[in-house]
Amino acid sequence: MNSMLLILIPLAGAALAAIWPDRRTRPLLLPAVGAAHFALCLWLMAAPPAVDPAAWLAFDALARAILPGVSLLFLVCACYAASYLRLKEQGNRVFVAALLLVLGLLSAGHQARHLGILWIATEAVTLACVPLIHFTGTPRAFEATWKYLLVGGTGIALSLLGSICLGYASLHGGGSGDITFTALLAHGPSLSKAWVLTAWVLLLVGYGTKMGLAPMHTWKPDTYGESPGLVGALLAGGVTSVAFTAILRVKSVIDAAGEGAMAGRSLLALGLFSTLTAALFLLRTRDFKRMLAYSSIEHMGILCIAASFGSAGVWAALFHVWSNGLTKGTLFLSAGNLQRAAGSASMDDARGMSRILPHNSRLFVAGMFAITACPPFGPFFSELLIVRTGLTAGHPWAIGLFLVCLLLAFFGLSHVVFAIVDGRPRLKKPDPVHLRETAGLVLPPLALLVASLWLGLFTPAILKDAWSAAVLQLFPLP
Repeated sequence: MNSMLLILIPLAGAALAAIWPDRRTRPLLLPAVGAAHFALCLWLMAAPPAVDPAAWLAFDALARAILPGVSLLFLVCACYAASYLRLKEQGNRVFVAALLLVLGLLSAGHQARHLGILWIATEAVTLACVPLIHFTGTPRAFEATWKYLLVGGTGIALSLLGSICLGYASLHGGGSGDITFTALLAHGPSLSKAWVLTAWVLLLVGYGTKMGLAPMHTWKPDTYGESPGLVGALLAGGVTSVAFTAILRVKSVIDAAGEGAMAGRSLLALGLFSTLTAALFLLRTRDFKRMLAYSSIEHMGILCIAASFGSAGVWAALFHVWSNGLTKGTLFLSAGNLQRAAGSASMDDARGMSRILPHNSRLFVAGMFAITACPPFGPFFSELLIVRTGLTAGHPWAIGLFLVCLLLAFFGLSHVVFAIVDGRPRLKKPDPVHLRETAGLVLPPLALLVASLWLGLFTPAILKDAWSAAVLQLFPLP
């Protein structure tokens, strides 16, 4: 029952935000609900509840390995949102309610142990993000929202078809059609191979679209570029993690059906293609918000590469989910501050930001070094572990290409970031309100950067145990 509170508390908060009368105090619901959610996550993480194998929703090992990181990211973004929304004259009722609704649905998605519930939660998250993406109300934001809906809807449709195929694989193999992951794993050897392979292709493309893997990534640059910074942080570090969780759960069924080698090869190919595509686009982009979108595509590819290396690779991927989410949060929040001050996200317009917003500029530069795997931040250690795992698994050529992509991405990111922070300011109509570096706008991205540093240097034993338990759930010992 306690695990259900992770879903019910945010949903109750969303309902309360919808009827809350005061626009100025309504955003305070965000950190209040976020703090309660994170505290409950930590409690359940320290004392994992017993999981009924037949349960459709439960705080199982995989949820324990990822959901607390999503909750931490939401809490910090919620604290930032309270200050961010004070700068906006427009109403925030829908925005606050939608943010809390997303948190509840993310909790449901991570805890879903039934293929149908997982699809419903993922589809609901997609719809709940719509009012967040077009919050600014600009024509480009509306265009980005429609692209997000159309491309994301196609992915969700394919994942539904894949879910149906996996259920039919159970029926065709003599099963009852039970599509809980417990039942699918138990009947893995008897599942129809043809239908299993069909389901894997559809589910990988469907949930890969939600992750933003290339070539299904076309919604990401516009969506991240036009969304508020805190929304981009939650999309990159939270929403995509549900899709990755779905792929991990489905892959465990494919492994049980005896097709793990094929699933691993397809993940590796898609991951490498995504990292290469993102690296090439990073070399030519001139918009620092779109730059973060391509960086997200790159890191989603990194997760797939790691997951293709077996149980040790999945452990490294779970590590990278945390390190990428926290670090990307720093970049998106600081980028949002820089964009508001410059009035543009183009490096042609935003120059000399170190003179205008010195604290945010430092955070942006530090976040750039962190996300490009520079020590001693979390991504350095998680990506180093992925490299070691890939070499041990016998994929030197893949690791070589992976390292080349990381180098290209570093060149692209550093070119844009230093072009923004250096030089002479080019502000056309500076707004004094957006030139103030208040504690509420600076401390949240700083907290996420410190968390990324802490994760790299002092990875706590409780997190390592959670990742190990998740790997054991996905790759049960014979």
